[in-house]
Amino acid sequence: MKLKFKIQPYQTNAVEAVLDCFAGQPRAARQSYRIDPGLGEQMPLEAEGFKNADIAPGLPLLANIQDVQKRQNLNISPSLRDFRRHDGKPMPASYKPGADLNLDIEMETGTGKTYVYIKTMFEMHKHFGWSKFIVMVPSVAIREGVKKSFEVTAEHFLESYGKRARFFIYNSKHLHELESFSSDSGINVMIVNTQAFAARGKDQRRIYMELDDFQSRRPIDVI
Repeated sequence: MKLKFKIQPYQTNAVEAVLDCFAGQPRAARQSYRIDPGLGEQMPLEAEGFKNADIAPGLPLLANIQDVQKRQNLNISPSLRDFRRHDGKPMPASYKPGADLNLDIEMETGTGKTYVYIKTMFEMHKHFGWSKFIVMVPSVAIREGVKKSFEVTAEHFLESYGKRARFFIYNSKHLHELESFSSDSGINVMIVNTQAFAARGKDQRRIYMELDDFQSRRPIDVI
């Protein structure tokens, strides 16, 4: 059975709102770098990885975001580090303190949030050349649901964009997938539980450890 996805205007509008926040960002495909080979000898010295291009210097991010907020009749953010509830009241940041850019993109339950952010990835790749994405989820159940969404929408987005997204669930015991995430030039998506960053115990904290089976590198550094 093949699923058919109907393009909903409100979902397209949501994707375009995100793109508009980065209006003026030039498209820069295949930004390469040399992958850290670690202390092992399994990786050739010329091993190449691909990363997202940095946000262009001077890009009017705040003005772009404010334009989007005005169109949506939302409270206007006075700065990129200002966090407020939908009613305009200040609230503590739910992200890394001091981060230069965080965007809260809110949609009602049941409106196709997962579909929208997958489509946003394809559009960001199309318009800006960005190809590396990380989806952080709070539970195993949601993680599996996200993976399933990537599976069932793969053909749909292939028809629309002529390419597939390579996706995988982060597992500290399958670090070859993380290596491929770095070295592949196509659209790559890593799905990871928040517990991978915050869990206690040696086995759960492997993401921060120098691992012999990963050429004495730390997975977090490769990420």
